[in-house]
This record gives sequence, C-alpha cells and structure tokens, in this order.
Amino acid sequence: MLTRAPHTRTGPSLETARYIRTRIQVTRGPDTGRSIEAAGRTLCIGTAHDSDLVLSDDTVSRRHCEIELTESGFRVRDLGSTNGVHCGHLRIQTVDCSSATNLRLGETTLSVTPLAQTEDRDLVTAYRFGDLLGASRKMRELFAELERLAGTSLSILIEGETGTGKDVAAESLHKRSPRASGAYVVFDCSAVAPTLIESELFGHERGAFTGAVQARAGVFEEADGGTLFLDEIGELPKELQPKLLRALEKRQIKRLGSQRVVSIDVRVLAATNRNLAAEVRAENFRQDLYYRIAGARVTMPPLRERLGDLPMLVEHFLGLDAPTLTRSSISQDVWAMFEDHRWPGNVRELRNVVQRLVVAPELSLKLLAAQSEHEPPPRAEPAPHNVEALPEARRRAVETFERNYVRTILDRTHGNVTRAAAIAEVSRQMIQKMMRKYGIAERE
Repeated sequence: MLTRAPHTRTGPSLETARYIRTRIQVTRGPDTGRSIEAAGRTLCIGTAHDSDLVLSDDTVSRRHCEIELTESGFRVRDLGSTNGVHCGHLRIQTVDCSSATNLRLGETTLSVTPLAQTEDRDLVTAYRFGDLLGASRKMRELFAELERLAGTSLSILIEGETGTGKDVAAESLHKRSPRASGAYVVFDCSAVAPTLIESELFGHERGAFTGAVQARAGVFEEADGGTLFLDEIGELPKELQPKLLRALEKRQIKRLGSQRVVSIDVRVLAATNRNLAAEVRAENFRQDLYYRIAGARVTMPPLRERLGDLPMLVEHFLGLDAPTLTRSSISQDVWAMFEDHRWPGNVRELRNVVQRLVVAPELSLKLLAAQSEHEPPPRAEPAPHNVEALPEARRRAVETFERNYVRTILDRTHGNVTRAAAIAEVSRQMIQKMMRKYGIAERE
C-alpha cells in the first residue's frame, strides 16, 4: 500500500510503502524451531553459512531458495537446488503467495506466515539517485535511504551481488554529500596483492621495503578531506583488519617505514558481495571493524527482483552506446529473452548484452541463449505431443544462430577470417571452429 508524504523544500517528494512482517519457521527437520522474521526483504535459505536462515539438513542445497517479502505477500524462487522446493504436491520454480504456506526443502519443512505487524518504508517519487536509475519500488526505497544518508558523516556498508552497482551507489553518495568538492578515491581490496595492501592503504617512505625507491602517499592521505571507497572489503586479509580499524578509530595513519603520525579527515564507504554479518559469525571478519564500517547498511537489489526497470536501463545503455537506437528497436522476441533471463551478472551483465546487441546482434542473442541454458531450469515435465523438449529446441536455435551468423559475417568480410573474428570480438580459432562444425569452407 502506498501513501503520499508531504513534499518538503529540503528534499525529494516521498511516498510510503507498507510491508507485512513475515515469519519463516522450520517445522520439520533437524533444525525444527529455528526461525527468522523480516519485512520488505529478500531472504536466502540454505546450508551456506551466509544464508539468512541457515539449515543443517544435508538434503538442502547451500543456496536452496530465496523468499522475497513483498507488499502483498511473498515470492519463492528455487535457486537451482538439487532436491527442489515443493509447495503441496508440486515442485515449483517461482510462486507468489499471499497467505500462510508450507514449503518442503529436502527433508525440511518451512512454515511461511504473514503476521499482524507491518513496517513502513519511505520511497522517493524520483527515478534516479546520482547515476543510479530505477522506477521500481525497491530502487525508489533505496534512493530514499541513500538521500537520507548522503548528508551525514556515517560510514556506510553497501552490500549486494556482483554487478548490482555498488560502486555507482558509492560515487553517487559522495557527489550528494558535503564532501562532494573533495577527493573521491577508490581502493579495491581484491585487486592488490596481500603483501602490498598495507602500503597502498597507508603509504610508505623511501627504503621501507625492497622496491620502495621513493616515498608515496597511501589512499587515506589521497582521500583527505573527501571520501575513500573500499571496494570488496570482505577480501581484506584478516591480519590487516586491526590496522584498518585503528586508522578509522584514531583518524590517524603512519606510513610504512615512518614514525610520523598523519591525521586524516576521511569519510569511508565500503562495499562487499558477501554477507559480512555472516562472515563475522564465522570469524572470517573482525566484529569491531564490521561495526566501525557499517555505521549504516544499504543493500543493492539484484536485477531479477526489479525486471520492471529493464526498459529504462536498456534505453539508457543504448543512449550511451548507440544514441540513434531506442528500446523500440528491440524485437519482442529479444524482450522475451530479456524477461526470461535471470541476469546472474545483474546490471553489469545487461550493459554488456546491450553493447554486444548493438555491434553483433546474432552473437549477442546466441550468448544470452547459451547462458540461459546453463541456468538452473525448472523440473522438466513431459513435452506435449509433436513438440520438442526445451533443451533440444534451444540447442537447435543456438546452432541456427551460429551457422547464420558465421555465414553473414564471412560474407561481409569477403571470407577474411581474421576480420570476421575482430568484428565478432572472438578469437580467429573460434570462427574456424564454427566453420568446421557447420561445414563452411574457407574461401580462396
């Protein structure tokens, strides 16, 4: 349910979404009695230690299913589990429910029960925050939260799957903050060798270690007066976590090889694709550092939970890569593929697909179909009479795409395999392999 909040002159116009609080409880299996309550979130169920509801049943997969708690009930999605998700006598892939329901996961039974309590969430009426775009309710809730946090000095932990736009959210927060005129420095904790991370963070003096031929400031000094974005903070080696904590608490650092203390004025934003709270419970991440960097937490929703934003995002990416094209240029068949795809790579994957669609449409569709083929499918049912089973039909479609694409691109390059490979953005060997597969002879 939505209600309109009064418009203020100091911020964007707001609405309010009301979510029903829901309890998920184990009623049968080795974890009987274990439960979790939430509202307006997506919960992962499985045996992985970073699941929201962790089960010990060995017939349950690591990431068995997710339950998205919506305004009107909840949506259950099988995440490619081995033993499936059963609702009554049916094995389901995705199902929407509005009342209490029992789900069977392996030997475990879950009771999913909407409660009497509700929770209200603000959402903005605008469709963007900085460089983030979205008209879906999830994104507009996120925008409202980011708008509220932008003007504070809190450290913020941005969580979400790979490709959801955590880096874009961080930069947008900086641009909307009082520190916007200061430096914005990005440090990827997963992209630097562990032996060099301390030097990259805090800097070093000449001669501090082999190869240190001159003094160098670290990212904390570079970001002084501005914002430091620590990407993939969950990858930070445990032995360096106390030093980062000390720098954040004291607002001081010392370069390697120096005894001089340097004061710093830095706002820290951090991002991770891990469930960092679960990593704390597993003792893989220091609890005190977690609370220091997670002064506030925001979660980027995966693209599969906001498919209504696809047209807006495709239009935006087409405008960047091919300004003369619009989403109306995309056929209904392609849109159907877009809407059926689970987008495991999220918005980053969508942008790559749009870029390929502009340059090489046939190849783009072939790759999208191949990716979909490797996604966990629903349980197969007998094919109707005289209709091919889906895997066979998809295989034939992919082969048709490949055959026609290779012939077309070789016609365009007058048989020049090297130029054809360059246009297709694949190796020369790949083009030759497909030529042999489909009996396409090389031209003299």
